[in-house]
Amino acid sequence: MLVLTRKPGESIVIGDDVVIKVLSVEGESIRIGITAPRALPVYRQELLEAVRQENLRAALSAEQPEKLAELLKKPGE
Repeated sequence: MLVLTRKPGESIVIGDDVVIKVLSVEGESIRIGITAPRALPVYRQELLEAVRQENLRAALSAEQPEKLAELLKKPGE
């Protein structure tokens, strides 16, 4: 892991296309701006992990197709 110290207004460049700029520092919070090509996905790590966990939960529950069929039944069937 590369560890750098940056001040507000300073940037880090990754490759030719990605710029990460420190916008402000307030207490323990740091606001950053990321400039990257639209084709390059940028995610918050905690959001990506939540999606992975939800996908895993959904995959495990899909092992019981009879339960899914029951949930999809229209009232009165």
